[in-house]
Amino acid sequence: MRIRAVNHLTAWSGVASGQTESEENPMLAKSLKEYLDERKVRYITIIHSPAYTAQEVAHSAHIPESGLAKTVMIIIDGALAMAVVPANRRVRLEELQRLTHSDDLRLAHEEEFKDYFPDCEPGAMPPFGNLYDMSVYVSPELAKEPEMVFNAGSHTELIRMGWLDYRALVKPCMAAFAA
Repeated sequence: MRIRAVNHLTAWSGVASGQTESEENPMLAKSLKEYLDERKVRYITIIHSPAYTAQEVAHSAHIPESGLAKTVMIIIDGALAMAVVPANRRVRLEELQRLTHSDDLRLAHEEEFKDYFPDCEPGAMPPFGNLYDMSVYVSPELAKEPEMVFNAGSHTELIRMGWLDYRALVKPCMAAFAA
């Protein structure tokens, strides 16, 4: 596994033996990288073998499922939104509908949202709805740790960053809706 720490001043890479390193990883969602770098946010990029479900990603990156934030796309009264929960949890739609006082809340189908994320592989969206003009709802369980880890726009890359930085940038609605 390659880990590359990036902040606004320096970049370094720790590369496991037998692997090669590249200066730039083109898979990182361009809008997310620009957003974080412009705001001088410190983050670490974690490269892992290809994985598609949140559980596979956690195992591939050697991260506990409870420590990986997964982004679940939902539609609330006709508008796309993100529900973010630990990888080992699921979204309780009924509870989120109650908390949002919405008339209609359901899971979104990939066909309904894939065009909103042109710089991301389908299903690997980072939990930054503010970059895509959509609301973000986050389970408070993710705030229990000082850092959070999430998909960075590809099925081979994660970002680890401070929870307080994430909260300040995204300004998510915190709500208990995970089961």
